[in-house]
Amino acid sequence: MTDRDFLAEQFEAQRPQLRRIAYRMLGTVEEADDAVQEAWIRLSRTDESSVENLAGWLTTVVSRVSLDMLRARRSRREEYVGSWMPEPIVSIDDRPSPEDEALIADGVGLALYVVLETLSPAERLAFVLHDMFAMPFAEIAPIVGRSPEATRQLASRARRRVRGATPGPDVELAEQRRVVDAFFAAARDGDFDALVDMLDPEVTLRVDAGPGSTLARPPIAGREAVIGETRRWASMAPLSRPAIVNGAAGAVIGRPGRPFAVVGVTVANGRITVLDFVVDPAKLERITIP
Repeated sequence: MTDRDFLAEQFEAQRPQLRRIAYRMLGTVEEADDAVQEAWIRLSRTDESSVENLAGWLTTVVSRVSLDMLRARRSRREEYVGSWMPEPIVSIDDRPSPEDEALIADGVGLALYVVLETLSPAERLAFVLHDMFAMPFAEIAPIVGRSPEATRQLASRARRRVRGATPGPDVELAEQRRVVDAFFAAARDGDFDALVDMLDPEVTLRVDAGPGSTLARPPIAGREAVIGETRRWASMAPLSRPAIVNGAAGAVIGRPGRPFAVVGVTVANGRITVLDFVVDPAKLERITIP
């Protein structure tokens, strides 16, 4: 085995962790893979003898590349209508592939990514690397170009916003699925009175339809408003199937083949607090309904 082969082998061992970091920063598999590939290109052009800690070096590179990509993307999203959501990782019948499972190992669901999207790129990076990957502030600071104390403050601001916007979800997947299954059963039966007990009074419904779609709309808040919106798509409820969406209970809607929508659901204290509909076709390309 040549030195280059050995380096490639070491890189592949780091790839799952690098993809997890990039996916949490960027929210799409394609962009995450692009960031990881860029790290490999830079590594292949580097004198490996100068790299003392390969895992740390690669994490820094992927983080910086993701930061640049996130900044560029934010500048293009000023006219985005509706809520931007990540590309969902979905399991319908079986467990997700090992590659996908690595991306969602912490099962944070879709709702957190919507909050992360409201953070500045530097805040998001500090929060992701420290709170999700336990990276010390002294190591994060050079990536964002701040002092360790300023980086700590970035993460602290991000943490307050995340906690304030995302009520603690029920951690038991079985309880999540019970509530989600009951919700879609009531929608299929047209039993809108039953939905009242399943929805938190402050429930929010969000839609990511992609840029320029006629389906795009601002978030809808409040139980009555969400029930009213549910009536509009209730005819499609018979096409819903239970699914695990980014590690949390959810559903896919559509006939066999490509789904029309993926629904991420946040359940807290036995009630639905957030319904996240991803209908952007570009984000559903990797998902197939058997």
